[in-house]
Amino acid sequence: MVFRLNCWSSVMHFGIKGPLAGVALAVGLSSPVMADNVKELRAADTKFAYVEAGKGDPIVLVHGGLQDYRFWNGHLPVLSRNHRVIAYSRRNHFPNATSKDGLPDAAADVHGEDLAAILAELGIKRAHIVAHSAGAHAALFFASNHPEMVITLVVNEPAAAGLLAGMPGSAELLKEWGARFASTQEAFRKGDIDAGLRLFAEAVGGPGTYDRRSDADRKMMSDNAASAVADAISSRPRPVFTCEMAKRISAPTLLMNGERSPEFFHRIVDQLEKCLPERRRITIPDASHTVPGENAPAFDEAVIAFVTSH
Repeated sequence: MVFRLNCWSSVMHFGIKGPLAGVALAVGLSSPVMADNVKELRAADTKFAYVEAGKGDPIVLVHGGLQDYRFWNGHLPVLSRNHRVIAYSRRNHFPNATSKDGLPDAAADVHGEDLAAILAELGIKRAHIVAHSAGAHAALFFASNHPEMVITLVVNEPAAAGLLAGMPGSAELLKEWGARFASTQEAFRKGDIDAGLRLFAEAVGGPGTYDRRSDADRKMMSDNAASAVADAISSRPRPVFTCEMAKRISAPTLLMNGERSPEFFHRIVDQLEKCLPERRRITIPDASHTVPGENAPAFDEAVIAFVTSH
C-alpha cells in the first residue's frame, strides 16, 4: 500500500495522532547544528567527519551524492528530540579527504561496509538507518550484509538500478536514464564542474532545480564534486543490488518517493516493495528526488512516526 503525506497530515497508520509540533524547521547549512562541533573518527582505515545530537536509540543519517553531513543540518534538531542522531560524511566527501581518483560515489558496496565500520567504532550494535539516494543504495548493501545491526531502515529513492534488470520495460527506462545523465558525466570527465553540477541537479530534479538551490546547497555540491568526477572517470564496475539481497533485510523498512520524482526512482522502489520482507511505502508531495531538502517537514514527520512505531 502506498501512503501519501503532506506537511501537517496526521499519520495515523504509524500510530501518531496529529502533526509534530515545530517540525517545519527550514533545512539549510545555516541551521544551528553545531558546525564547530564536527567530530572525527577512524574506521576502515579512513577518517570520517560526523556530527551528533540528542540521546536515546541511535538514528544514523546517510547522505546522497554531491552532499555531506551538512545535508542533514536542519533535520538534526527535529530528529534528536528523542534519539541520538548521527550524521556523517561518506568516504571521498567533504570535509574528509577527497580526490577525483578516490572512491566513486556509486561504490555502494564499499560505502555500505564503511557504515558498518563506523557503527562498530562508535560502539553502536544496532541503529535506525535513514538514507537518501546514493546513500540509500549504500544502506541497502549494509542492511543486507549486516541485518543484525538494523532496527529500522528508511530509504528515499536509492539509486539501485540493478533491481530493474530483466523487468518489463526496464531496458528502455535504463536507456533513457543513461541518456539523461550522459551530458552530466561528460562535463565531469572534462573537468567542467559548474556545468556538471547544474546538469546533475536537473537530471534528478527536473529543469530549474539547480537555480532553486540555495547558495549554501550549491556550495555543498561543489565541495563534493570529486566523488562525482570519480564516478565519471572510474573503471570500477558498479555494484549490483538484487532482489535476493533485499530479501535478506529483516528490519522493518520505510520506502519513500517524491511525488514529482523521475519514473526511474519510482520503478526501483516498486521492485523493493516486492522484494523486501517487511516494508511500508509512502509518497511525499511537493517534492522531487531530493525529498529531505524539498519537503523537510513531511520527511521528518514520516521518519519519526516510523522509527517510534518499532
